[in-house]
Amino acid sequence: MISHVRTAARAVLAAGLLVTGALVGAPPAAAAVAPTALNASEYTLTADYHQFDALDSALVTTLGTSAVHTVMEHANHDRQALPASFSVAGLSTGFRFDDGDNSDCQSFPQGITTSRDAVGTADSGNYDGHQLVLVSWYTKDGCDGAQQRSRITLVDWDATYPNTYRKILLVEPTGTAAAPDFKDIPIHAGGVSWYGDYLYVADTGRGMRVFDMRKILNTDSGGTADQIGRQPDGAYYAHNYAYVLPQIGTVTSRTTSGTNLVWSSISLDRVSKSIVMAEYTCQSGCTGYPNRPPRAVRFPFAPGATTFAATTTAAQALQLPWYNLNGTASHNGRWWFNSSGQKKLYYWTPTAGPSTFAWVGGGESLSYWEDTTNPDLLWSLQETTGGRNVFAVTQATYGGG
Repeated sequence: MISHVRTAARAVLAAGLLVTGALVGAPPAAAAVAPTALNASEYTLTADYHQFDALDSALVTTLGTSAVHTVMEHANHDRQALPASFSVAGLSTGFRFDDGDNSDCQSFPQGITTSRDAVGTADSGNYDGHQLVLVSWYTKDGCDGAQQRSRITLVDWDATYPNTYRKILLVEPTGTAAAPDFKDIPIHAGGVSWYGDYLYVADTGRGMRVFDMRKILNTDSGGTADQIGRQPDGAYYAHNYAYVLPQIGTVTSRTTSGTNLVWSSISLDRVSKSIVMAEYTCQSGCTGYPNRPPRAVRFPFAPGATTFAATTTAAQALQLPWYNLNGTASHNGRWWFNSSGQKKLYYWTPTAGPSTFAWVGGGESLSYWEDTTNPDLLWSLQETTGGRNVFAVTQATYGGG
C-alpha cells in the first residue's frame, strides 16, 4: 500500500492542493462528498478471551515468560534516525528501522500503536517502565510468496534507554495441555491497537486476534530459521525468535445485513474508549479487494474495561466516499483516513465536514498520541521496501480542533 508526501496546512493552501474538497484558487466547486451514517446496530462483535486458556497456561508453565522491560533489556536491533530526505508537513519526530528490516522484501510493516494507547499520558505513557512504539508486520514465504506469519516489534521511545527494538513472533497455541505447542499466524496484521495489557491485531476477514502483553514466552536458542513450535526433543523454536506472544482469544465480527466487514486497519480512541476500524476497498478494477465504497465502524469496550463484552454492538458506522484506505484514527469526535492509492490524508468531523491533505507514499496505519504538555501527535509509517520511515506529525496540522 502506497503512501505520500504530506504538506502543512499552509503549504496545502499555497500549493492549491485539495482542501475541503475544492481546489484552492480554482472556481468554486460543489460541496465535498462526506461520510454518511449507516445503521450501527447491524454491526456486532463476539469476544472470547478464554479461547486458549488451558494451552496458554501450559505454555507459560513450560517456557516461562519475560516482562516487557526484560524483553527491552535484550533488544537487539538499533533504530536509525529519519533520513534527511524525508519531509512531511507538521513532522515532529520519528525513526527508521535498521538496514536489514528496511530492505527486507519478505516482511512488511503495517499497523502501529504505542504505550500511550496502552496507558494514556500517566507516567509519560510508560508501560512497564518503557515508552514504546509497537509495529505489526506480516512475512511472506519468499519475496513473492504467500503470507506465512506475523510479528510485532517493540521500539524504545525514551531517552532513558538505548535506541533499540526487539522482534516478537505472534503465534497461535496448539497441541494439548500435556504437550502444548504453537504455530505461525499467517495474517496481514493490517492494524494493531494496544489497550491496557491487551493487544488487538486485525484479522482481515474475521475481526481481531487478542494477545496479552504479560504473557510473552521465552523460546529455546538454536534451531533453524524454518523451525516452529515444539520439537521431538522437547525444545521450542520460533524461526530463531527468542520471544513469542501467544494468542489468548478472538473478537469475531458479524454484519446482519449486507457484506461482512473487511478489517483492513484499526486504531484506539481513548476518549470514547473504543476501537475504530476501516476497510480497504477499490472504486473499481481490483481483484484482491472489494470494489465498493468502504465503511468505518466504532466498537466500544465494556464499561470500565480494556476488553469487549461477550457481545458488542457498534456505536457508530459510516459509509465513506474515499478508497484505498490503509489507516484510520479517531479522537474526540474527529476522524482521519489515510489513502495510499490516492496519496491523501482525509480529515472529517460531523460539524466541520471533510478536508483533504497530501500524505506520504506507502502510508499505512495511524495512531493518535495524547500529550498533556506538548501538541498531540498522529503516528504513522511507510511499508515501502527501502523507505520504511515511522513518523509522528502534529495532529493540528491535519484538521486539529
